Amino acid sequence: MAETTWPPPARRLGETLDVVGVGEVMLLLQATPPQTVADATSMLVDVAGAEYNMCAAVARLGGRAGLLSRLGADSPAERVRAAMAALDVEQSLTATDPNHPTGLLLREVPPDGSRRVTYYRSGSAASAMNAHDADRLWTTPPRAVVLSGLTAAVGPGPRALVTAVAQGAAEHGTGVVVDVNLRRGFGDLDAVVETLAAVLPSTDLLVLGDDESQPVLGATAPEAVFAAAHDRGVGEVVLKGGERGCWYQAEDGAPRHVPTRAVDVVDPVGAGDAFLGGYLAARLAGASPRDAADLGSELAAGVIGAFGDTRGLPAPEQARRMLDDTLA
Repeated sequence: MAETTWPPPARRLGETLDVVGVGEVMLLLQATPPQTVADATSMLVDVAGAEYNMCAAVARLGGRAGLLSRLGADSPAERVRAAMAALDVEQSLTATDPNHPTGLLLREVPPDGSRRVTYYRSGSAASAMNAHDADRLWTTPPRAVVLSGLTAAVGPGPRALVTAVAQGAAEHGTGVVVDVNLRRGFGDLDAVVETLAAVLPSTDLLVLGDDESQPVLGATAPEAVFAAAHDRGVGEVVLKGGERGCWYQAEDGAPRHVPTRAVDVVDPVGAGDAFLGGYLAARLAGASPRDAADLGSELAAGVIGAFGDTRGLPAPEQARRMLDDTLA
């Protein structure tokens, strides 16, 4: 019987593989605001993916974080791997699939300020993942694994992978973190909700927004969300409320509020991923839920204040001082 995985035993980050995100990382082409793809004469080339962003935040704080995924044998994959290396996101679990291409994401911010996203993920290398991809995760089990609704939305194979990882984690001493991350209009929402509901009894930490809690838990108010999650077997809960901040789980199990740290809103994309990376890294290092929520909120505020999914993360030395201050 593996040792209890949650609350995680406090341990210095980086001594072992701390976190693995399960999901797709894509090449990102973005029109420079305020332009549409149709109007742009040049495009910003970058890399995007919720789990990738989360891993970048963990790594910036001094943790070891890797991505369980697949990339094609193509030029976009080379760009993705270079970006992963630059952010110290480990690639040993990111396989090369010569039969499928790397996924692509187009993003634009027109003059009206709206954000438009077009995915080219159907038939991608990551969409071909299945339950067998979980096998390489257990060669060196991480302390925690992050599963998300985005991964479940990519297709039936990735949904089977989410289920397989959740079912196998406990015997390997790995904590299960579920980031609900529902995207209406992307994937089969009913199938995604069904998959997430099925893994809740295996979930040690559930992170979700109050704009997505209704389909999964049938509630939106913090007290009701926490109660519903615990009824389904979840260990720890964090509820995000956007500009209203977040609610963490106090010692008595009840929600407590932490206000947002954001001041300037430049680009909100990636903020939730940074929050999760900061929260999870802090918890693994021994911080309380309250202090972990503070650190996650601080990282999210930095990302919101900069253009790009990870450009607002603090420099490595500053990030590690922030973690030290959190643990003091």
